[in-house]
Amino acid sequence: MLHRKIYQLCCDAREICIFLRDQQRWIDKARIIDIEGDLVTLRYETEEDDEVCSWEEMVRLESIGAVTQKLASVPRGNVEPLLTEDCPEAERIHNPSSDSNPE
Repeated sequence: MLHRKIYQLCCDAREICIFLRDQQRWIDKARIIDIEGDLVTLRYETEEDDEVCSWEEMVRLESIGAVTQKLASVPRGNVEPLLTEDCPEAERIHNPSSDSNPE
């Protein structure tokens, strides 16, 4: 079942966080770019000493302990949420009852 879910995440090209059991570490903001047999290829970036490093790592399927993905985020603080009027027309959800004019 994990193999199917990993394959689905690869096809969706979604950003994930993945825990490697054998190394006891999390890899944040990774993408699964390939699956071949029981080898999973991950691509991610790290920041070290004012440098951004890109990594491509191959891990065995059985070493994957957990996979998480961000569903949504909301900014903290005094930020005004976007209202329907601020949303692009193509992304608006129209309420049919609000479209009729009570005249």
